[in-house]
Amino acid sequence: MALRGPLFRLLRTKLSHTCQQSRAQSVAVLGAPFSRGQKRRGVEHGPKVIRDAGLMDRLSGLDYSVHDFGDLNFHHLETDEPYMNVNFPRTVGAANKMLSGATRRAIGAGHTLVMLGGDHSLAIGSVGGHAEQCPDLCLIWVDAHADVNTPMTSPSGNLHGQPVAFMLKELQDKMPDIPGFSWMKPFLSSRDLVYIGLRDVDPGEHHTLKNLGIQYFTMRDIDRLGIQRVMEVTLDHLLARKQRPIHLSFDIDAFDPSLAPATGTPVNGGLTYREGIYITEEIHNTGLLSAMDLVEVNPVLGASREAVEATASLAVDVIASSLGQTREGTHVPIDEIPSVKDDTEQLRI
Repeated sequence: MALRGPLFRLLRTKLSHTCQQSRAQSVAVLGAPFSRGQKRRGVEHGPKVIRDAGLMDRLSGLDYSVHDFGDLNFHHLETDEPYMNVNFPRTVGAANKMLSGATRRAIGAGHTLVMLGGDHSLAIGSVGGHAEQCPDLCLIWVDAHADVNTPMTSPSGNLHGQPVAFMLKELQDKMPDIPGFSWMKPFLSSRDLVYIGLRDVDPGEHHTLKNLGIQYFTMRDIDRLGIQRVMEVTLDHLLARKQRPIHLSFDIDAFDPSLAPATGTPVNGGLTYREGIYITEEIHNTGLLSAMDLVEVNPVLGASREAVEATASLAVDVIASSLGQTREGTHVPIDEIPSVKDDTEQLRI
C-alpha cells in the first residue's frame, strides 16, 4: 500500500521520545511459556519450537541489534479454584502481571519487543505493559477469534478467549473483580482496536463488536475487499487521527489449518500465506510497530514432526516480515556490480 497525502505526512512526524526509541534499532525477544489460559497442554513449548525454527538467526540477518531475553519463569499455584466459570484466574493473573512488567521494562529500554507465547491470555500482560510505557498505542489483533468474551459470556471459561475484555474501557462495568487481576485496569478504547481474520465469533463477542462499533474484518470481508483494501482501512482507522505506536497481537490460528496445523483451536478457511505476510509487511512499512505477540503455537498438537515444523516456521516468517524481511529478499547493500577484469587468465581454456 502506498501512503500519500495527509496520512503519509502524519507518519513522517515523530512519536514521543520513549516510543520512538522502542521502534528503532534494537529488538528484544521474550519467551512466555504459559498454557493456563486454556486447557490443552503443550502451548507452553511454543517459545522453544519457534526459536528452534531459526528465529534468532533470521532476525540477526535484519538491520537490528537482537537481544534474546530468554523465557519468563512462571509459577503455577497448587490450588487455583475457578471463579465465576473462569479457569485458573490467579495463575493467569500472576503470569500476566509478571509479563506486563517485563514488557514495560523492555520497551522503556528502547527495544521493539517480540513476545513468544504461550496462549493468547498473555496479551493481557504484553499489551498492558506496552500501554504503561506508550499509553496512546493502538492494537491490531490478527486471529480467527475475537477473544473479547467476558466471564459471563464465555462458553468455556478459558481466559485465552477473554483478554481483550480486560483491556477495553467500555467493558469495565461488565467485568467482575476476578482474583489475580487487582493490578489490572482497562486502558484501551474500542476505537483503537482492529481485528483481522475473524471466522469463529461467539454470540456475546458479536454483540460487543457491534454495540461498541469496533472495526473488524472477517474472512468474508477479506474475500470481498482483498487484503490490500483491508490494510488500507485498518491503518487509516488507527492512524488518521494521530500517529502512535502499534501493538500487533498475532495468533497463529489466524492462518488456515493447512498452513498452521499445530495449534489449539484451528478453524477452516483462514488466511493464506500471502495474506498473512502482507498484513505484517504493511504494519512494518508504517514504521510504527513497537511490540508484537506471536501466540498459540502448540507442538504437542501437531500430527507429525512436519506439521510442527511447518507451524513454527510460519511463526518465524510472520515475526521476520513484521520486522522488515521482504519477499524479494533481505540484502546487504552494495555500491555497484563488479566489472569484469581485463585479465588474460580469464581467456584461457
